[in-house]
Amino acid sequence: MPRVSTPLFWRVLMAIDRGFVALTGKLEVSGDVPPELLGKPLLLASNHIGNLDPFVLIAACRKLGINPRFMLAGGLLDAPVMGPALKACGHLRVDRASANVGEAMHRAVEALQKGGDPIAVYPEGKITLDPGMWPERGKTGVARMALGGGIPVIPISQWGAHEAVYWGNLHVNGWRDFLPYLTSWVSAIRRRPTFKVHFGKPVELSDLSETTMGDARRAHERIMRAITEGLAPLRLDEPGLPRFHDPTRPTTGSSPWRPA
Repeated sequence: MPRVSTPLFWRVLMAIDRGFVALTGKLEVSGDVPPELLGKPLLLASNHIGNLDPFVLIAACRKLGINPRFMLAGGLLDAPVMGPALKACGHLRVDRASANVGEAMHRAVEALQKGGDPIAVYPEGKITLDPGMWPERGKTGVARMALGGGIPVIPISQWGAHEAVYWGNLHVNGWRDFLPYLTSWVSAIRRRPTFKVHFGKPVELSDLSETTMGDARRAHERIMRAITEGLAPLRLDEPGLPRFHDPTRPTTGSSPWRPA
C-alpha cells in the first residue's frame, strides 16, 4: 500500500514550530525510533505537562525526521479558521465525552494502517495536575488502538515545557485571560528553559490481545510505566515537587505511576 504523504501545509507549520521552540528555550532530545518502524503504523504516547509541550514534541519529532499527527479534541477541529487548518494538516478527531470514542479509535487505526505518519497521543487526555507533575492515571484508548491494530507504541517522556507557558485558565473569554500565557512565555524567552524529550524503546505488548479481558488495562499500565521510567532520569534533581512554580496551575490530580 503506498505511503500517504505529509500535507505541505503541515510541513510548513512544523518548520515554523521548530523556530518558535528554539526562540523559547533549549531543546534536548534523547533516544530514538527504531529505523524498522519508520514509515509504518506507529503510536507515539507522551506525558502531558503543559500548554507548550505539544509544540516541543513536534520539534523533537522533526529532529528525528518524524512528522507526527495528533488526535485532537473535537472542539479544536470545530473552531473557526483553526479547525479547517488542523484538518488540512491530517490531524484526527476524538470526542472523549462522546459515545463515539470507539469509532474515533477505529478511524485512527485505519488511518495508521494506510501508512504515512505516526499519530501522537496523550494517554492522560489532559495536562497532569499531580502536585509532582508525574503522569496521572489516564485511559486505555491508546492501549486499545495498539492491541486492536497490532501497532507498536513508542513511549515519550517530556520535562521542562511546563516552565515556558503557564497552565492559565479553563475558559478564555477576553484578552485579559490571555495574559498568563503571554507573560509567562515572554519570561521564558529571557530565562531559556531546557526542554527535555526522551524517546523510549517500543513497549512490549506482543503477549496481550484485544480480545482477552483485562489486557487493555495491562497494556495501558505498561505504556504509562514506560513513560514514567523515561521521565525519572530527565528530572533527577526534581524527584518531588518541581522547582518551577506556576501560580495558575491547580494541583488536584494524583499519579499512581510516581516512582517509589
